[in-house]
Amino acid sequence: MSRFQVKKVAVLGAGVMGAQIAAHLVNCKVTVVLFDLPAKEGPKNGIVTRAIDGLKKLKPAPLGVVGDADLIQQANYEEHLELLKDCDLVIEAIAERMDWKLDLYKKIAPFLAPHAIVASNTSGLSITKLSEVLPQEIKPRFCGIHFFNPPRYMMLVELINTPTTQPQILDDLEAFVTSNLGKGVVRAKDSPNFIANRVGVAGMLLTMKEVENFGLSYDVVDDLTGKKLGRASSGTFRTADVVGLDTMTHVIKTLQDTLTLESDPFYESFATPAVLKTLLEMGNLGQKTKAGFFKKVGRDVLRFDGESKEYVPGGQKADEVYARMLKKPAAERLQLLRDSEGAQGQFLWAILRNAFHYAAVHLEAIADNARDVDFCMRWGFGMKQGPFELWQEAGWLNVANMIKEDIDAGKALCKAPLPDWVFKGPVADAGGVHTPQGSWNPTTAQFVLPRDLPVYTRQHFPESVLGSNAPKAQTAGKTLFEDEAIRLWTIKDDVVIASIKTKMHAIGPAVIEGLLKGLELAETSYQGLVIWSNDELFSAGADLQAMLPAFMMGGAKAIDGAELEMQEAMLKLRYANVPVVSAVRGLALGGGCELAAYSAKRVVAMESYIGLVEVGVGLVPGGGGLTYIARRAAENAAASTGKDLLPFLTEGFTAAAMAKVGTSALESRKLGYVLESDVVVPHKDELLYVAINEAKAMFNSGYRAPHKRLFAVAGRSGVATMKSSLVNMRDGGFVSAHDFHIASLIANVVCGGDVDAGSLVSEEYLMTLERQAFCSLLTHPKTQERIMGMMSTGKPVRN
Repeated sequence: MSRFQVKKVAVLGAGVMGAQIAAHLVNCKVTVVLFDLPAKEGPKNGIVTRAIDGLKKLKPAPLGVVGDADLIQQANYEEHLELLKDCDLVIEAIAERMDWKLDLYKKIAPFLAPHAIVASNTSGLSITKLSEVLPQEIKPRFCGIHFFNPPRYMMLVELINTPTTQPQILDDLEAFVTSNLGKGVVRAKDSPNFIANRVGVAGMLLTMKEVENFGLSYDVVDDLTGKKLGRASSGTFRTADVVGLDTMTHVIKTLQDTLTLESDPFYESFATPAVLKTLLEMGNLGQKTKAGFFKKVGRDVLRFDGESKEYVPGGQKADEVYARMLKKPAAERLQLLRDSEGAQGQFLWAILRNAFHYAAVHLEAIADNARDVDFCMRWGFGMKQGPFELWQEAGWLNVANMIKEDIDAGKALCKAPLPDWVFKGPVADAGGVHTPQGSWNPTTAQFVLPRDLPVYTRQHFPESVLGSNAPKAQTAGKTLFEDEAIRLWTIKDDVVIASIKTKMHAIGPAVIEGLLKGLELAETSYQGLVIWSNDELFSAGADLQAMLPAFMMGGAKAIDGAELEMQEAMLKLRYANVPVVSAVRGLALGGGCELAAYSAKRVVAMESYIGLVEVGVGLVPGGGGLTYIARRAAENAAASTGKDLLPFLTEGFTAAAMAKVGTSALESRKLGYVLESDVVVPHKDELLYVAINEAKAMFNSGYRAPHKRLFAVAGRSGVATMKSSLVNMRDGGFVSAHDFHIASLIANVVCGGDVDAGSLVSEEYLMTLERQAFCSLLTHPKTQERIMGMMSTGKPVRN
């Protein structure tokens, strides 16, 4: 990998994007200084201070832990430009005004370090024009770096070079953004709005045009163009509201100002929609003003009516027949939509045809290859498939001919023909733009593979496009054992990998049996066991559905045996002779949280959501979760100078009793589910690589399991203290009587039950208390109501 190191970053501009980019850098342990203009009144850093305060309240949260906002160093251009000399990367993120950006570049140029990379976060201005004002020695280190909003959560970052940008600069920056910031990098050509916004915003405008043509309401359109179409759940108009109608108007204006009918044959469709002008005149800018295409009044969502210019009741859904069509295989789906007689079906075919048409016509001008376009639409606009992937899956030449027929018949929004490469040559012969040899580059007329940078060796299973025949985690490597519940396999015969296969990766008897089989294999012939799955789900917890038959036949006694088996399995993992590493990504709830907690180490993707949530179904954690909380509290207390155990127990007790979930790996660390010694990985696709290397390093360092020790508990006095606070919450109406009962049982377990404060207990003793509490609740009518409610609706019942 490149030895280019980014120790400190400067972000210029504390607006919405600049402040959030700074927040994400802090999430990733990068030292950052945030600049803005000096405030006209009050402290000179006032603008930056207000922006950082705003980060603490923003939703979705830009910070992994709110308190980390204080790690952002504050600065202004009047007093602190000297700070730039210590920065390895400078990201400019001020307003989209070419003249303002050029003035700022002149101001900062004398203070830049001789090795620093300078990058503009413009969403569409010409990077080459921006570079022209820079001194010659800085131009080779200048490029575009386009984050998407919100930068913590959006995968895509576009990098854009100028004719004078050194190739090594882009390679270094791509490595940093990929591995250190956890992003998917696409290199875009320096064309207006680059790739994602060019295709995505044009797509939104063409969609709005078709909405007018077919006379559909905004709520119906969003229902059609959301999850049913394999796109972001916010659909078209809700997405516009979230982005901000003023921001969207600016991006549209960039298209209008920088394109012509000659450079973009779809130009006539890029006029600002009349309804957008109306909403702007009304000051309704979307989510930021609480009114745009939609407006929430109490619990009701109203939609804007273009004719009356009033908000009317919304929530109308699309016809169910089209939902059924959209579930069909791609080829059948597109044919059904094209042949449909209803306005909604014709609308869907029209927007898909327009997307295919636009992407094909502009591919050569905006991107190196078709894969980059598809990744941009997936990572930047939340689509499950990019336009070329869907087109190829549906039958390349068949769809191409349908598009051509519509163009020839005047049904398309643009008369421009599809490029010749669509119909003849390598693409037509291969049946599409994506092949095992690479994706189509129309400039070189070749299929090109992804860039082979060293950073990508850290990704065993990087995201791939349909048709590339990339290795699949489900079948890769050497299988050691596999059934319906779990797959045990290895990549290089060094570490056993356990991948849970059940729905929601629920942990039932078969999964437990598989994990123990994997542990036995690892202890016999390998260096460790890594628990990992290649999706956004580590485990949603114990398999309640699998427990029901046993409960119906044998009652609580039958469940006691199943819980004992799970607890014993957790202890076997904890005291194994080889390191067990949980590679956590996405949800790790209930039993999933316990499985991670009993591993020797956790390697956790930044976007992981970890917690003991059993209270939601009227239960207590029963797989060792409460025992873990008590043991960790005792260990932390023993390492401190104080002798009172309760302060160390309160956080864990509260987290379990209130079913708190860490909304990032960093917050989960605050809750105690991720330890300081654990590894947080920014990029989801590097998780397995890091986990395997951690397991091997532990083994090669002579790993031994921890000693089994007795540890102190808070005892009956601790239970009494906790229950007194619970009484106040119950009597104040903050928790129900059943919540009070469950929390009291949790307090009893984590404090060790009816024993003296400071009594030494074993893990097995506390696990017995856990099982007793768990099984007693299973027979409680209100718990049964919660379980059945969750299983039937997927939502918690509060009773």
